[in-house]
Amino acid sequence: MGVRLRAIRGAVCGAVALLLAMAANSIAATPSTEAAAPAAQAVIVACSSKPGERQRCAADTSHGVVLARSLGESPCLLGKTWGYDDTGVWVADGCSGEFVVAGRPSAEEEKAPPSKGSPEYVPNVGFRLYEGDKGQIYVRLFSYVRYLNQKGLDATYTDAFGKTFSVKQREDVQLNKFFLPFTGWFLSPKFRYYLYVWSSNPSQGDPAQVVGAGNLSYTFNRHLSLGGGITSLPSVRSTEGQFPYWLGIDDRLTSDEFFRGSYTSGFWLNGEVSTKIKYMAMLANNLSTLGVSASQLDNTFDTTSFMLQWLPTTGEFGLYGTFGDFDQHEKVATRLAGHYTHSTEDKQSQPGQNGIENSQIRLTDGSVIFTPDLFGPGITVEKVTYNMSSVDGGIKYKGLSLEAEYYWRWLRNFRGTNTSGIADIDDHGFQVQSSAMVVPHALQAYLSGAQIRGVYGNSSEVRAGANWYVVQSRGLRVNAEWIHLDKCPVGYTAVPYPVGGNGNVFHTNFELNF
Repeated sequence: MGVRLRAIRGAVCGAVALLLAMAANSIAATPSTEAAAPAAQAVIVACSSKPGERQRCAADTSHGVVLARSLGESPCLLGKTWGYDDTGVWVADGCSGEFVVAGRPSAEEEKAPPSKGSPEYVPNVGFRLYEGDKGQIYVRLFSYVRYLNQKGLDATYTDAFGKTFSVKQREDVQLNKFFLPFTGWFLSPKFRYYLYVWSSNPSQGDPAQVVGAGNLSYTFNRHLSLGGGITSLPSVRSTEGQFPYWLGIDDRLTSDEFFRGSYTSGFWLNGEVSTKIKYMAMLANNLSTLGVSASQLDNTFDTTSFMLQWLPTTGEFGLYGTFGDFDQHEKVATRLAGHYTHSTEDKQSQPGQNGIENSQIRLTDGSVIFTPDLFGPGITVEKVTYNMSSVDGGIKYKGLSLEAEYYWRWLRNFRGTNTSGIADIDDHGFQVQSSAMVVPHALQAYLSGAQIRGVYGNSSEVRAGANWYVVQSRGLRVNAEWIHLDKCPVGYTAVPYPVGGNGNVFHTNFELNF
């Protein structure tokens, strides 16, 4: 669940401008009198760009902007190929459109309640609870019901050290996750907040089953934003801010889950080097803050993570850079990106074994490296240096997508009791995801695979699934997915696969996301 900083920055106050446009049109159709109160005037601004270029159009944006209609060959995506600042609207990479901007309302209008027909809902942003000169509040809701069947898995697995463990073969129905974020700005559209409540029903009784968190940020310009609080480390593609717009519902492929960082507290910078080059850099406490109190941290404050992405053809990769081509690109969209993360991890700063969004350091056989006597009698790791890098690429065109990512993790400097004999550990892995919109905006099919390789064992998975978008738009989705696991080294209660899973898993989900 990720915390979507670029999405937050892009989720702006467009709904109020459309309301004012409707009001202005209504007033224009009514004979005016001298006694009539002055009305807010909505203005249509046309702004166009060619592929590979960026254009600005001056406008009064103090009370919001909304895209009235798209006219260009390339999609106009808020925060990606169009946006606005204090002095105007900008468009990029072939986005051309007509935008509604509004002047300042009269004193009478500011006091008047909104009309019953006000356009309070913005897709993928949420419902507008409040908007005024001093701030804005949007609320969203993400939740889903999951039926999970793990009875096709082997009942036990044996790790690289010859120890045998039982595998919980679940069959149950859960309201798997509840995610309620509040977003907006205060005093200035540049000063933004993203605050949320998050609960994982399968993890009730485990540490951090209910989370209240978020972050604050300030956008100086399109090149630089500064944020602080909790967000996802930009360690792999799936933690860049696409959640929950994945092919499956709230479950990564096992290689992604094994190598990635998680949600943690820190400071970060992000923005654009140019229209087609984006970046993010973060300095944080540790790999995962969920289930970890401040008293457990090792006081090193040395977790660093960097992301650089290049969008060479269209300068965008769909809404929030999501997996799959629901956006139905009419021009080939491409992406290349690299990530690097470094952290000194302490045994005490690791989340509990079943903590939601768990990002523990495991060996490729599923063993947690901080387990006492894991590497032999009397040997216990207390600290380790974690380094991980990944590269990814993807292509989308007319509902088809092919996306892949390669991972490399190396563990160094084992410290603890009798750890001098532990050799450095290098692990590698990859994932490949392909998808097709069989029926545009309605039915999507996908086929994916992943592999993890290391000195303590190899694992892999193959999965196939389908998404039915019930109302032919994002918001309501039915998903069914089959996964074949081979010695899965990662898992927890909120994902469909367990540690040691070997065999078949089936799950189906119904998602609400507005």
